[in-house]
Amino acid sequence: MATSGSNQPNDENNQQAIADDGPPKTAKQLAKEAEKAEKLRKFEEKQRKVQETQRAQAIAEQQKKDKESAKNGGKKKAVPREVTEYTSSTNPGEKKDIHCELPKAYSPKYVEAAWYTWWEKEGFFRPEYYDQHPPSNASIPRKSFTMVIPPPNVTGYLHLGHAIMCTIEDTLSRWHRMCGDTVLWVPGCDHAGIATQVVVEKKLMREQHLTRHDLGRERFLDEVWKWKNDKGDHIYEQIKALGSSCDWSRKVFTMDKDMSFAVEEAFIRMHEKKIIYRSTRLVNWSCTLKSAISDIEVEKTELKGRTLLRVAGYDEPVEFGVLTYFAYPVENSKEEIVVATTRLETMLGDTAVVVHPDDERYKHLHGKYVQHPFLPRRLPILTDTMVDPSFGSGAVKVTPAHDPNDFECGRRLSLEFITCIDDDGLMSSECGPYAGKPRFHARRQLLHDLKERGLYRDTKENEMIIPICSRSKDIIEPLLKPQWYVNCKTMAQRSIDAVRSKELKILPTMFEPVWYRWLEDIRDWCISRQLWWGHRIPSYFIKSDDIPPGNNIDDQYWVSAHSYDEALEKAAQRFNVSKEKIRLEQ
Repeated sequence: MATSGSNQPNDENNQQAIADDGPPKTAKQLAKEAEKAEKLRKFEEKQRKVQETQRAQAIAEQQKKDKESAKNGGKKKAVPREVTEYTSSTNPGEKKDIHCELPKAYSPKYVEAAWYTWWEKEGFFRPEYYDQHPPSNASIPRKSFTMVIPPPNVTGYLHLGHAIMCTIEDTLSRWHRMCGDTVLWVPGCDHAGIATQVVVEKKLMREQHLTRHDLGRERFLDEVWKWKNDKGDHIYEQIKALGSSCDWSRKVFTMDKDMSFAVEEAFIRMHEKKIIYRSTRLVNWSCTLKSAISDIEVEKTELKGRTLLRVAGYDEPVEFGVLTYFAYPVENSKEEIVVATTRLETMLGDTAVVVHPDDERYKHLHGKYVQHPFLPRRLPILTDTMVDPSFGSGAVKVTPAHDPNDFECGRRLSLEFITCIDDDGLMSSECGPYAGKPRFHARRQLLHDLKERGLYRDTKENEMIIPICSRSKDIIEPLLKPQWYVNCKTMAQRSIDAVRSKELKILPTMFEPVWYRWLEDIRDWCISRQLWWGHRIPSYFIKSDDIPPGNNIDDQYWVSAHSYDEALEKAAQRFNVSKEKIRLEQ
């Protein structure tokens, strides 16, 4: 190994390099190696830049894909996955042959195939099975567990909500069987009166351009039964496909003969106990369905102000969310009273103008009349504490037959109840020149006519709630109708007491206040519907020349029975008149 010394040459051209493992390199060799090293450095720098560029391009491409995915709702293209199906020769009802090769990946179709028909054939889901095949601990007293499936509507096929409920119910049923209990889980379908009728009507219109009235009652009901048989059978197959351990020998449809008898029997008993009664009240009326509907079938849409909404039966959108101010001329005076309304068409059913008794602005008008501008009708100016003097003009037009608050006011003040809108949503014969017009066309015409007569005063935006029929999407019309009601107050109080006494437990307990709130403010339930499909109310109105004429809402003149002949017997006994002299109308 060489060592440096004081006698080493300093001339750069003659300088020699000493290698660790070889002879010394010349300056020329060193220069060549330096040139190679520089080329390598430049190559590596170039490669680094290429990699950075590729990485930046990849990031940009991924960001582009993410944006496209976001536009499409985050959905990715579904990649078809191979599904292995069970292809063994197991006959329906036989125990599944599992002596075959299993699929490489889990396959629900493979696993679930062939079991259900065997379970059914063996009767595992029938409560009698465990009497015929007692368990080893048969000496221990057995409990019973019975559950009725909340019957799915035959309006269509099952959805995820049904799937989760069937899963929960099936878990309960199987758990109780594991505990040694005698278990009965009853399956079935609900005829879903109004919902099914609407679906079939839409189908008829879509496919044949016919209404139920075009077909007539009998032919229309034939169409509904066809629908029920198709959808009902498919629903049962879906429940079975979920593996639900129901006893299919006991399946029930809510319009089966024995079910209809039970419904009639319940109605008859409740009517005779005065729990069910008849009354004329405001109902939620769907002009499209031509039927009353329950509160739960009404969707309440909040409007913040002026809004145009599409309404069934109208080509153009209808304006809502505004207060229209107009004047009623005071009779024999140059004065006027300005009132405001969100439903201008109902002015044709007005029977009074009401002000607050302490409102100084109108005290001199108490007891006087205003003249209706379009009808030969005088409206009294009356007082009622329901009026808010600070809202609008402080004067309120009262339409007792078309508004819940006005209805109560009308009863307090003994006002006339005038129905200005009929079952079809047309202005009634009480409406003079507007009779026969669609209600929202009449609204527009009235606004025009008020302006022409100089009685229009203003239009202001107004927050309001619009009631919409969940079935037909029509605007609900409050109409005065004689209907059948269930008195819910006694039942509600018993339900409240049951929870407070801990006889009935609500879990989690945080929902107890909701229970109390619902039941403490309960209203009687309107149970009658103007439908062709469903249980017919088993009540008959009694007429006879030998008894005074009855009122349509007088319970004394209504009798409930399973048949016409049975009703005739009851009517004859009630009025002490021979059956031959009685006529019944259902």
